[in-house]
Amino acid sequence: MAKICITNEEVLQRMPNLERTLTPDQRQKVLHGIRIQTYKKHERVYSEYERAHDLLFVISGKLKIFKDGTGGKQHIIRVVLPNNFLGYRAFFAQEDYRTSAEALETAEVAHISLSMLNDMMHVNAELACFFVTELAMHLGTAHERAASLTQKHIRGRLAEALLYLRDAYGLEEDGCTLSIYLSREDMANLSNMTTSNAIRTLSAFAQERIIAIDGRKIKLINIDALERESKFG
Repeated sequence: MAKICITNEEVLQRMPNLERTLTPDQRQKVLHGIRIQTYKKHERVYSEYERAHDLLFVISGKLKIFKDGTGGKQHIIRVVLPNNFLGYRAFFAQEDYRTSAEALETAEVAHISLSMLNDMMHVNAELACFFVTELAMHLGTAHERAASLTQKHIRGRLAEALLYLRDAYGLEEDGCTLSIYLSREDMANLSNMTTSNAIRTLSAFAQERIIAIDGRKIKLINIDALERESKFG
């Protein structure tokens, strides 16, 4: 396991929206309660049906949030980048996790006790509002993606997934290449289709010069065409 170089103070400073809601005493408790763990590629951070105990904050690396389906197929809900929270909805709903989380690459994740934060919320309305805002934003995004995945055809779903990856994770210095590299299986799961359909549709997009493919690297060449496919697919 790689040595963790970041300090708890530095981690807390990366959570300005959470940090600013805390009283000085609460800040010290949270600061001393942060636990940092490194996860290797493909290692589970949590699994479906486990009990939720910690607020999770991605320090480095990327995680995928997914749900297991029939035949071992995964449905990727979203990919979580550094400086984002996860893992808290199930705790506040008083239920087990309904999804699983796994490292897409080596990742450092901070753990903070949700029981401790819950106690603080009873005397700190600003902290409670922080979690309400986080939940509301993720719920809106989830509803929008769910509607798109059920209404669009294969080309539209894949085009939307490519645009989603661009907007969420950015492009490399060339201004074209997605800065996240997913396997064809992960791309299929993100688009709610079979791996074979994802491969065929990616190949079709490449032949039409909408994208260019180099291994797991995908360049977005014709954004207008992708947007049309996403809108009318």
